[in-house]
Amino acid sequence: MNKAAFDAKLLDNAIDQLGEKKDEWARLAIDRKIDYLRQCIEGTVAVAERQVAAALDAKGLSASSPQAGEEWLGGPLVTVRCCRLLLRSLEQVRSHGTPQLMDGAVSTRPDGQVVVNVFPENTLDKMLYAGFSAEVWMQPDVNASDLASTMAVFYKQKDPEGRVALVLGAGNVASIGPLDVIYKLFVEGQVCLLKMNPVNDYLGPYVEEAFRCLVDRGYLRFAYGGADVGSYLTQHAGIDEIHITGSDRTHDAIVFGTGEEGKKRKADNNPICDKRITSELGNVSPVIVVPGLWSKSELRFQAENIATQMTNNAGFNCNAAKVLVMHDKWPQRTALLAELRDVLAQVPQRPWYYPGAGDRWASFKDAHPQAETYGDERGGSTGPVLPWTLIPGVDSGDPTEMCFSVESFCGVTAETTLGGADAGEFLANAVRFCNERVWGTLNACIIVHPKSAAALGSRLEQAIADLEYGSIAINHWPALAYGLGVTTWGAYPGHTFDDIQSGIGVVHNAYMFDRPQKSVVRGPFKMFPKPPWFVTNKQTHNIAPKLVAFEQNPRMLAVPGIALGAIIGSF
Repeated sequence: MNKAAFDAKLLDNAIDQLGEKKDEWARLAIDRKIDYLRQCIEGTVAVAERQVAAALDAKGLSASSPQAGEEWLGGPLVTVRCCRLLLRSLEQVRSHGTPQLMDGAVSTRPDGQVVVNVFPENTLDKMLYAGFSAEVWMQPDVNASDLASTMAVFYKQKDPEGRVALVLGAGNVASIGPLDVIYKLFVEGQVCLLKMNPVNDYLGPYVEEAFRCLVDRGYLRFAYGGADVGSYLTQHAGIDEIHITGSDRTHDAIVFGTGEEGKKRKADNNPICDKRITSELGNVSPVIVVPGLWSKSELRFQAENIATQMTNNAGFNCNAAKVLVMHDKWPQRTALLAELRDVLAQVPQRPWYYPGAGDRWASFKDAHPQAETYGDERGGSTGPVLPWTLIPGVDSGDPTEMCFSVESFCGVTAETTLGGADAGEFLANAVRFCNERVWGTLNACIIVHPKSAAALGSRLEQAIADLEYGSIAINHWPALAYGLGVTTWGAYPGHTFDDIQSGIGVVHNAYMFDRPQKSVVRGPFKMFPKPPWFVTNKQTHNIAPKLVAFEQNPRMLAVPGIALGAIIGSF
């Protein structure tokens, strides 16, 4: 497709071509699909350096800055890793009929919920991600005995019918659109039209080149343009399904229309679009800090962890930390905030490349006189820059508080407090607060000291079970659930079109679970060396390309070089 002005004929032709190929793709031999996916991995690696350079230029980042590593991590690395793990699952489907779980991976909680241990899978995982683990929890109606029947369900069909999926890509992270396409193609069996978001449509040619094998055979097409193109495509009769990564406002416009008529239709739950729509629509991401006795170095490590969640990609992430939930009587609350302020003051500012960020930032700052800014508001050769902004002491009892109901989608994070007679009561209160008061269900973080976790015992596991979020991370950024590949990424199940919040469905999900409820990632409270994704790691830009090469071809010989880089970057 050409990135020129709106051209209905070009769009019609692309959809017609996909329609002609949809049944062929759905029924294509799995050997052929495996070969295509392998070529997609090779293609992604081949364009990686040029793609990252284009992204750095668009976002005003220097290739020699540690922040440049974010474009490697959030682009080629995640894409290659997720594709590689899905490729392995397809090979197992070919041999066994379903992806193969690790021995002893399946367990059942006392309440009957099935949990699958999906990470670490091998020695290399344990070496590169020492101390980390991950599980996928199933929806309550899944039993351990029939778990296999809920995996790779598309491949259990004898003669599946093809479908044409429209994928509306996000504009902030390079891997989102490509991996949404990969999921639709290789897990759900649908040919795809990927409409690039205008914010990062410069990445389109690189994705087209990386996935050339699919384009050449007519299984994948691309579209460019603004809202007029998106509107035309979503209403097109040749589009069978839609997947959206973006905002709930975009979702509502597609499902119910715009203006007063759209509002009325939403109120009446009377959609204008009857297609199946899956989505990932953001979150006011909470970070629950469980009180405990922390050392000075532990306070610093977790301040850097929180700052990373706030500032990665200039705060333009659906999983960016937006609300810190603290105990009102925790003696070290002040010390943690002091460390966080110190880290924020040292994190380099970024140009705000995402449209509307300045207005959103101003709306939060103007509504909160106590807002603290780190850096300054200015223009520059790479575009306007906003300060990192912390809003401490937000009233948790205020039902009108925007910090709990509006995703700022820029570098703004609030801090609030809750009561509780002890850590367990506070944690239960925090879970209830997040479930009932904080908008969205995409991801949440719990930071808890090992001694506190031991003292909490089953109450910590109950809190994880009670949190209604699609991904929960213990002690680290929930973005790990996005990037691990074996975990799912998407909202907590149960949303409807008229109450969509963070969306419907999941992606990534290399084991191809059909009925997941949530993913849970657990990591060390403090670790050395610093993780390469930490905003304070000074070698991220040098480590990340090595990680991409590793994911294409995992091997023991590559580990020492990666580890050494992480160690050097920790000082």
